[in-house]
Amino acid sequence: MTSSESHASADGPVAGETVRHGTGVNSNRAFPTEGYPHNLDPFVLFEQFYIDPDEGFPMHPHRGFEIVSYMIEGGMEHEDSLGVTNTAYENDAMRITTGSGIRHSEFPADGRACTGLQLWVNLPWAQKVVDPDYVDARAEELPTAQRDGATVTTVVGDGSPIGLQTPMEYLDVTVAGAWTWSVPDEWAGFVYGVDGSGTVEGRPLAAGDILPVTDARSVTLRSDESLRAVAVSGRPHGEPIRQRGPFVL
Repeated sequence: MTSSESHASADGPVAGETVRHGTGVNSNRAFPTEGYPHNLDPFVLFEQFYIDPDEGFPMHPHRGFEIVSYMIEGGMEHEDSLGVTNTAYENDAMRITTGSGIRHSEFPADGRACTGLQLWVNLPWAQKVVDPDYVDARAEELPTAQRDGATVTTVVGDGSPIGLQTPMEYLDVTVAGAWTWSVPDEWAGFVYGVDGSGTVEGRPLAAGDILPVTDARSVTLRSDESLRAVAVSGRPHGEPIRQRGPFVL
């Protein structure tokens, strides 16, 4: 790992940072930011995007990584150079393997604003030039179960039709009580607050906050009312992450 990727976990949650994209789209970026200026190998970046009806991302290129988009509210129209068109709505997911190169566009559907989560996952050096690929899943295709004090939907992981080149797990969790999440040995990840409020490891966690977890351990989320969060972990590649705008080299 590079020094930035092996950086120790923060003492507690870190607030996200507003990013204004050149197309007019606003995002709450969880990392890398001034507050947490690091990647989280194998993860390049993570943010929550907000697209107004008259905004969006026109056709643009990517290569060298994978993208997981997960919708929170509204719909987003996707079109790409593979000939794929799809509209993802609330709790639907899409995965793009950019590999050797792909072009795509993203616009809000039905004349309404939308918001969702986007995660960039690095491809290991040996797979940087794999053929580009796309897959999506409707909300009803993603496994959902009650676990202790939470409702847990598996966006990526056991039972989900969404898979990546990197071993990883992506959980959408609504906590009403207490729920404990464990990061496997030699994996790294994070918890991100989507809606509501609660605590993680006894520290306040609000919407837009992230708790990086760069060592294998368990963390407990609690909420007296309701807290929606995502918990994401994956196996690091141990390779430098070199992002150059829309490309990860």
